[in-house]
Amino acid sequence: MNLPQNFVPAMLMTLFAGLTTAIGGGIAFIVKKDNLRVLSVGLGFSAGVMIFLSFTDIIPEASEMLSVNYPNMHEWLVFIGFIIGIVVAILIDYFLPDHVDPDELEDPEAPCNHRHKIKRAGILTAIAICVHNFPEGMATFLTTTQDLTLGITVGLAIAIHNIPEGIAVALPIYHVTGKKRYAMLYAALSGITEPIGALIGMVLFALFLPQVLVGILLAAVAGIMIYLSFDTLLPLSREYGNWHLSMVGIVTGMLFIWAGLIVLGHT
Repeated sequence: MNLPQNFVPAMLMTLFAGLTTAIGGGIAFIVKKDNLRVLSVGLGFSAGVMIFLSFTDIIPEASEMLSVNYPNMHEWLVFIGFIIGIVVAILIDYFLPDHVDPDELEDPEAPCNHRHKIKRAGILTAIAICVHNFPEGMATFLTTTQDLTLGITVGLAIAIHNIPEGIAVALPIYHVTGKKRYAMLYAALSGITEPIGALIGMVLFALFLPQVLVGILLAAVAGIMIYLSFDTLLPLSREYGNWHLSMVGIVTGMLFIWAGLIVLGHT
C-alpha cells in the first residue's frame, strides 16, 4: 500500500494533538490536593471547550467535506454521523465496568467512598477520552493528507481541547494518589489512541473516499463529545463544586477555544 501524501506531517500532527493531554496533566502539579473546586472548574472548562468546538467548528467542517460528493444530502449525512457518535458513546458508557463497590455508596460521607468516586471519575473519563480520541486521530490524519493547512488547523484545534481533557483525567487521579507521575501517565495515555487512529485511517484511506470518511467521522466525534460533556463532565463538575463554579468553567472554556480558533483563522 502506497503512503498517502503528507504522510509524515499528518502523523506528526496527530501525535502532537494526542500528546497534548499530557500538558493538561502537568497542570495538576500546581493544584492543591484538597481543592475540589479546581476540579469542578476544570471539568466545566473541558465541557465548554468540547461543546463549543463541536457545534461551531467540527459539525460545519463535516458538512463542508460531505457536500463535495453529496451536495443534496450532506446535511442528513452529518445528522446521521452525529447520531452514530451519540449511540457509540451510549454503548461505551453502558459497557464500561463499574469500579465502585455498591456497599461503599451507602455512606455518602465516607472518605473511602469519596476517594473511589474521584478515582472512578478519572478512570472512566480517561477510557472515554481514549475511545473518542481514536476517531479524532483518524480524522486529523485524513484531513491533513488531503489539505496540509486545513489538517494543521484541525489538529491544533483538537490539541487545544485535548489540554482540558488532560486536566479532566489527571486531576481526579492526582487528588486520590497525590502522585504527579500517575496523573501525567493517565493523561498521556488518554491521548495515545489518536496516533493509533491515524494508522487505522491510513488503511481506510485506500478503501473510501476521503471526504466521505472524514466528514462522517467528524460528525460522529462531535456526537461523542457532546454526550461526554452533558452525561459525564458537567454532572461531575457540579458534584465536586456547585453550579456557579461549573458555569465559570464552561464560559471560560468556550471563550478560550473561541479565541484560539480566531488566532488559528478557523472561524
